[in-house]
Amino acid sequence: MVAQNLPPPPPSWADLPFFRTDWPALAGRLATAAPWQPANPFRALELTPRDRVRVVILGQDPYPTPGRATGLAFGFPPGAAPQHSLRNILTELQADLGVGRRDGDLSGWAAQGVLLLNSVLTVPLGQSNGHKGWGWEALVAQVLAATAADGPRAFVLWGGPAQKLCARLPRAGHLFVESAHPSPLAAYRGFFGSRPFSRVNDWLVARGEPAVDWAG
Repeated sequence: MVAQNLPPPPPSWADLPFFRTDWPALAGRLATAAPWQPANPFRALELTPRDRVRVVILGQDPYPTPGRATGLAFGFPPGAAPQHSLRNILTELQADLGVGRRDGDLSGWAAQGVLLLNSVLTVPLGQSNGHKGWGWEALVAQVLAATAADGPRAFVLWGGPAQKLCARLPRAGHLFVESAHPSPLAAYRGFFGSRPFSRVNDWLVARGEPAVDWAG
């Protein structure tokens, strides 16, 4: 994976300062780095344009298992059985809304305005958090700030790191759904039973917006 193969920044999101000030150096660093994924680190921004964001679900770094990362936080490739955190997320979805899913492809959520954003957008193969501190954090901070400034949004923040990243966002007008992380180590500490999906939908409908079809 080399910088020339990276897609251009998505329109509108490309207006963020990151793409002028930070991206050239980061792209050069990725060009000489050991193999990493996903192939398109901007996929979440492409599938959920800035003017269509309604909900933000914030993850950490992509899955390091080769072929697993999709560019969408928590998502798996089409047809792949969900594992780890996503399996617990879908277990809670079933308990919350009675919605069952066997597939781990979350692109349908993204198409409905759910921004599935990781806090770091690339990862070396087999090395969790290997690109933490490389510069993606600046982009994520700008995306979150811009999203909050654009209008009322629902922020779904699972675990301390996600909550810390959003600690300085204004609270007025937004919905913040916060709980433990859905990882196997933490899900029983407050994630299960938190009902994030119905809470988001109730808030959207109260504002006159359509609910998210979480089965989609």
